[in-house]
Amino acid sequence: MGISRLSVPHAARCNKEADTMDSSKAQITSKFHIRRGVPGEGRFLSALGRKTFFDSFAADNRPEDMAAYLDASFGPEKQALELADPMSVFLIAENEGETAGYARLLQSPAPPCIPSEVPIQLVRFYACERWIGRGAGPALMRACIAESRKRHCNGIWLSAWDKNSRAIRFYQKWGFFQVGTQPFQVGNDRQNDLILWRPLQAAPQ
Repeated sequence: MGISRLSVPHAARCNKEADTMDSSKAQITSKFHIRRGVPGEGRFLSALGRKTFFDSFAADNRPEDMAAYLDASFGPEKQALELADPMSVFLIAENEGETAGYARLLQSPAPPCIPSEVPIQLVRFYACERWIGRGAGPALMRACIAESRKRHCNGIWLSAWDKNSRAIRFYQKWGFFQVGTQPFQVGNDRQNDLILWRPLQAAPQ
C-alpha cells in the first residue's frame, strides 16, 4: 500500500455533487491543460515533488525530519519507477506551458476501512506556490475523478494530516469523508493522518 500525504492548493467552492466548480471560478479553471507524466520525467517530477512538499509542510516540521522525508520520497530513480508502474499515473496541470501543479493516482491494496473492492489512491495532490488560489486544484481534481472512472474504480481514497484543516475542508467540499486514520512518518516524527474516502458514481453516458 502506498502511503503519502496530500496538501491542498486552495479551498475552492464546489456544488453538492462535488464534480463541478462554482461559476465564478470556471473561467480560471478552463485555462489549464492536464497531461500525463511520461517516461524520462523522473528528474522533473523529483524536483516538482520536493518543492511542493517542502512549500506545504516545511514550516510545521523540523528541518532534519523534512530533509529525511524528501530524500526518501522524491529521488529521481524513485520517480522513474513510479512513472513506469502501469497501476500509477501522474497528472500534470499546465497553464500556457508553465507547470501549475500535479497529482498522482495509484491502484494498490487499500486500508481495511476503505469500503470498496476497486478503489484508487490519490497519493499526491499539489499546486505550485504561484498557482495557489488560481484554479489548479479544481482542474486537477476533475482530472483525477475522470481518470479514476476511466480505470473503472468505484471510489478514491487519500490521507491528509489531521492538523491540515484547510486541506481537509477542501476534500470535504469535493465529497470526501473520513473513514479512518493511519500513521505518517516524517523523518523521526510520527504523525497522524486522516483517511478520507469518496465514492464514485458511474460516468455519465
